[in-house]
Amino acid sequence: MERMTSKAKRWIEQENKDPRSARWQAAIEEIMTLFIPRLEKGKLTPVSPLEEQDLPIFKSALASIDLSPGLWAAFLPPSAAALILPPADSMEELVRIDKDKPSYKIIIQRPGKESRILCAEISEHAHRIGIDIFQEGALLGSFNYETVQICMEEMTKAIRAHAWEKNEWSREATIAYTVNWFEKVLCLERADVNVEEKRSFFHSPTLIRTNRVDALFRLLTAVLNLRFQADPEKFAASLPAKTGNREDRMSACSSLAESYLLDLLNIVRSLALLDFKEFTDQEEKQFKTEFTRSVRKLSSDLDKLAS
Repeated sequence: MERMTSKAKRWIEQENKDPRSARWQAAIEEIMTLFIPRLEKGKLTPVSPLEEQDLPIFKSALASIDLSPGLWAAFLPPSAAALILPPADSMEELVRIDKDKPSYKIIIQRPGKESRILCAEISEHAHRIGIDIFQEGALLGSFNYETVQICMEEMTKAIRAHAWEKNEWSREATIAYTVNWFEKVLCLERADVNVEEKRSFFHSPTLIRTNRVDALFRLLTAVLNLRFQADPEKFAASLPAKTGNREDRMSACSSLAESYLLDLLNIVRSLALLDFKEFTDQEEKQFKTEFTRSVRKLSSDLDKLAS
């Protein structure tokens, strides 16, 4: 904990920050350096395996918490959160739960020169459910809520106000944000996953200078390609070997690509994420064209997988 100690010492001795908050932020930052290798920016990720009783709480947090693509976010179930307690001399308001109670924490870090940390206690056993926000050793704000549900609902407001990238996002960041949102929709099978529609190219296609039909297929193909990349052996195993008949292999690639794409389109339809009945004649024609083009591209991507 040498880095934590030196940082806290600098904040306290050189910048006159309150030791009761400076030490806690330094400890949280040190903890996050251990978690970051397991995290992916823009995604709320459990830092240890979840028990059955943890799943409803994690899923609720996943649906409620909206992250911009540059943020680190860790979900700590009791097995991990129990080991992370404010120092004994911390401010009273930072002590949110008794040591013998199951704690659920969410830590969000905005990286950069002035690292900002949000630490939330969302256990129903907490005597202070809420969020603490730190920067450079100072407690910027502390918010308490009557229930876990209210805290979840308010957390995204706090994240957007205190941690989101405020400047114009790059095209890559916009795509990453939209894909992350859709992956949560697929995981939770819910349409009400929190999203800032002005930042999502699915909801606001002009962000990437396109229209809603093209945006739909861009999103679906991006998600499928991520799946292919995450487990190439699984998908390759469903295909004939490359050393076999080329025509048979490409036919299998095309059939699989079409099946995967139809599955996602059916989810979009069943969750009413897009009203296909509103399509104009021109959009219907474009839909057919984009479907064919997407199947062809996905088939090519599948064919590149080793088998």
